[in-house]
Amino acid sequence: KGQNPVFPRILGHEAAGIVESVGEGVTDLKAGDHVLPVFTGECKECRHCKSEESNMCDLLRINTDRGVMLEDQKSRFSINGKPIYNFVGTSTFSEYTVCHVGSVAKINPLAPLDKVCILSCGISTGLGATLNVAKPPKGSTVAVFGLGAVGLAAAEGARMAGASRIIGVDLVPSRFELAKKFGVTDFVNPKEHSKPVQEVIVEMTDGGVDRSVECTGNVNAMISAFECVHDVWGVAVLVGVPHKDAEFKTHQMNLLNERTLKGTFFGNYKPRSDLPSVVEKYMNKELELEKFITHEVPFAEINKAFDLMLKGEGLRCIITM
Repeated sequence: KGQNPVFPRILGHEAAGIVESVGEGVTDLKAGDHVLPVFTGECKECRHCKSEESNMCDLLRINTDRGVMLEDQKSRFSINGKPIYNFVGTSTFSEYTVCHVGSVAKINPLAPLDKVCILSCGISTGLGATLNVAKPPKGSTVAVFGLGAVGLAAAEGARMAGASRIIGVDLVPSRFELAKKFGVTDFVNPKEHSKPVQEVIVEMTDGGVDRSVECTGNVNAMISAFECVHDVWGVAVLVGVPHKDAEFKTHQMNLLNERTLKGTFFGNYKPRSDLPSVVEKYMNKELELEKFITHEVPFAEINKAFDLMLKGEGLRCIITM
């Protein structure tokens, strides 16, 4: 999606681990701490970190082009004296990695790392998009576009918030059966209708849903997600990342009729401040993570994990080092 290729680099950005050692000046963490490395950090010092409304740290916001550490502009990985670049401050496809302290969230040491690892990106993103941004009132209707792991996490958030009806929108009919486990009550496949899917949803819901969450990255799905919410109180939240050249087009009357369009990044969670409490939701059995985990492979079979992802056959595949 238009990122500059930096090569060679160690990818991976969703993980859990244990601190092996800390560098000079690091006081918030110590060896033995259980942590989630996160692709977007929280320095706790900038205007964004000090604002209750933001999780977009000035210093450690995601940067896909940067392949080095902030402190000295050098990589911590190398082979035969040549640098191997890092990735979004985490590079988790590795037995050991080096992170900025602001990109690491300390969590409950009793939490199983092979489950809570999925909270370091996708599941928190979908969950937070619903709970922190869409904020559906109890009994409301919610449409979720895209029933991959992020979309199902958004549906899970709607279920936890007490939504009365959760409409899943996806082009793959086989996903509906699985989606029922996450609270999805209705399924709409846009390919099965002659009119735009937003019109189908408006008819199903007597004027539109109260909230919608878009998790595909397809700009047409984003437009549908906005146009399917009810006027005046409807809120649409965009989670997916569009192609860099994509344009969002809608009639301005959709805004004048008081619909709200919002974007979100990492579910509006501040990684260090908020992730520990999301882990506690799992520990308290408010949030089920096991149903997101469909496969497990050893590190040597990482390409099998990519194949599963490209075929859309799983939600989350755990890679054990």
